Formats: sequence, C-alpha cells, structure tokens
Amino acid sequence: MLKEKYQELLDLGIKLQVKNGDVREEGGKLHVKGTTTYQYEKNQLWDKIKTYPNWENEIAADLKVEKTDIYGVYTVKSGDTLSKIAKAHFGDAKRYMEIFNINKDILTNPDLIKVGQQLKIPNK
Repeated sequence: MLKEKYQELLDLGIKLQVKNGDVREEGGKLHVKGTTTYQYEKNQLWDKIKTYPNWENEIAADLKVEKTDIYGVYTVKSGDTLSKIAKAHFGDAKRYMEIFNINKDILTNPDLIKVGQQLKIPNK
C-alpha cells in the first residue's frame, strides 16, 4: 500500500541511480535505504519525500552520500544561465563564478553554457 503511494519517489531513486537501494514496508512504515552519488541527489530525494502529506509518519529514510568533493552535477536546461543555477543552488545569483571556476575544464566563458552540459556544483 505505501509502496504504491510513494511510487514517484521510488522512480526518482531509480532515475538518480541510487546504489544499494532497499525498500520495504514494515510496522506501518516504508523503510527506504540507499546511497546517492552526491548530496544534490540526496536533497532531491528528501525534497520529493516532503511533498507527500503525512510523510513523517510513513517514511523512514536512511540515505547516505558516496562522494563529498562537490555538491553534485547539474544538467543544463534550456533558459539556464550560471546566475540562475547559482540562485537555485546557493540562493545567490552573484555566486555564478564559483560554478564557472570549478567547470573551467569544459567552460571558457561564463556567459556561454549549452543545454545538456553536465556542470559540477561546488559545495555550499
């Protein structure tokens, strides 16, 4: 019953390639366990969990992070700018140069990013 209610969450876990994933219903709770590559993916899962009414009483999540060298990897979408990405991840558009600097291996100009590029997001 709970697995069905939280199917979108479980699908997100698959999409984010959660490793060592385990989901089981026990004692009226859905126990979700796994390891994300970066904190960014873990936060996406928690953001999704919190969209469900009554999740506090229905979910027991044990999510770990494999790599902590960066916050995560973001895929550029149409309409994105480094400022917009910085605002979304840091709450401050002016921090766009931090994203540019950590991605100098693929970026040559902070005003030129392309849809589909995988940008490293530095730790906050």
